[in-house]
Amino acid sequence: METRVLAPSKQKVQGSGLEQSLIELVKRSRPAPRRSTINGCAYCINMHTQDARKRGETEQRLYLLNAWREAPVYSERERAALAWTEAVTLISETHTPDDIYAEVSAQFSEAETVNLTMLIATVNAWNRLAIAFRAVPSVKGPKATAA
Repeated sequence: METRVLAPSKQKVQGSGLEQSLIELVKRSRPAPRRSTINGCAYCINMHTQDARKRGETEQRLYLLNAWREAPVYSERERAALAWTEAVTLISETHTPDDIYAEVSAQFSEAETVNLTMLIATVNAWNRLAIAFRAVPSVKGPKATAA
């Protein structure tokens, strides 16, 4: 379902001109993944973390994503993208504060900011579809048993 409905959006994201590493960071952002954790999507957290590892993301950066503001492993551009991801994902609470908009505007051109925002909106939509349609993450190894 997710693939058919959002295929055009996925193609737009990939052709947005944003760096692949930045796209992956936003996809897996909020305690690994940041946006999927905010939305409570286990399927997406699992998928994007695995994808990030396959693309060469380090374990350290994955683990430190929980505390990205204090971790010295993210560039200013990545930090701006992470702050913007949180603000847009939690828009009913944050209303995208002016200081965060200023940060993202300092790091990204207007076109890049539009593309970044569309990426965030698209991935949020994927989260909502996965949750709504009860997508279950595939797991390797033994599954938990009832206590």
